[in-house]
Amino acid sequence: MEKPFIVDAHLDLSMNALEWNRDLRQPIHEINRREEGLTDKPDRGHATVSFDELRKGNIGLVVATQIARYVAPDSALPGWHSPEQAWAQTQGQLAWYKAMEEDGQLVMITNRDELDTHIEQWTAAPANNSEAAAPKPVGYILSLEGADSIITLSHLERAREYGLRAVGPAHYGRGRYANGTDSSGRLNNDGLALLKKMEEMNMILDVTHLNDDAFYHALEIYSGPIWASHNNCRVFVNHNRQFSDDMIKQLIAHQAVIGIALDAWMMVPDWIRGQSTPKAMNCSLEIMADNIDHICHLSGNTRHVAIGSDLDGAFGTEQCPYDIKTIADIQKIFPILERRGYSRADIENIAGRNWINFLRNAL
Repeated sequence: MEKPFIVDAHLDLSMNALEWNRDLRQPIHEINRREEGLTDKPDRGHATVSFDELRKGNIGLVVATQIARYVAPDSALPGWHSPEQAWAQTQGQLAWYKAMEEDGQLVMITNRDELDTHIEQWTAAPANNSEAAAPKPVGYILSLEGADSIITLSHLERAREYGLRAVGPAHYGRGRYANGTDSSGRLNNDGLALLKKMEEMNMILDVTHLNDDAFYHALEIYSGPIWASHNNCRVFVNHNRQFSDDMIKQLIAHQAVIGIALDAWMMVPDWIRGQSTPKAMNCSLEIMADNIDHICHLSGNTRHVAIGSDLDGAFGTEQCPYDIKTIADIQKIFPILERRGYSRADIENIAGRNWINFLRNAL
């Protein structure tokens, strides 16, 4: 099978560059070699993502994040001690993305024309060998994972101007605008104002990480485009980080797309961080296929599920399917789906067409 064009709807590229100090222009083996002996992060030496590996996997478009959590004094979560500090961190991340654009590694996609041009460049047959050898810049849609860094709504307007197109209001725990994973409660007044402003500016609402209360509240009131960049099914791992069948059906009714994530604790039950291993827990891409199957069964088609790997989102090969050595190995999911009876058109939907069609309507 020819490699399908892949869109990955969730990669923390700038976090890896600035907080993990990874130069994503280096080969993956060199990134991991530089981390030998380091113990400050749980995934040191286990990175899967580099620009070369994205290209090898025909992953030509990604949703790339800014992320900086504000934490209140009583919070045990890691993060920044003021929204202003969090905002400054996101601006440093933006500066890195711009530096990578200048270096020819990335190109920002902000509207439908840019999207169509970029897809055509990646999918057109090369005219000659020299063109085939020239590395193509990876396209990226800029997303904010957790809105704590939005100091005021005027900062959201500023972010929209510099290219931000999607916002997830919450991450883990209690947030300034909404409460996320492992918490409860509907949107607060600031969260309501945030969604209203996002709707006015036609921004994409990412419901990933919203707790159940906030999830349903957001779907009640938001009439703009909605997606879930990286979520799995609660039927397989019974945790509030995953979506219940009813939540999935609600998203299908809103014409959303759900990206399947490759963090092992979201794929197999009873995962113990730092102790479990992918081989021992039998965590493979077959489980990714199970999640895809389940959403397709609930929707009756293949138009609402895609890829949002979250690879190197504070985990690497120590906590992802054992048949993933680098992000390029996402291509291994498609022969699995083919064996399960998916057609070529179905596979192209899941690989990237669903995200592309969504973006053509949303941007």
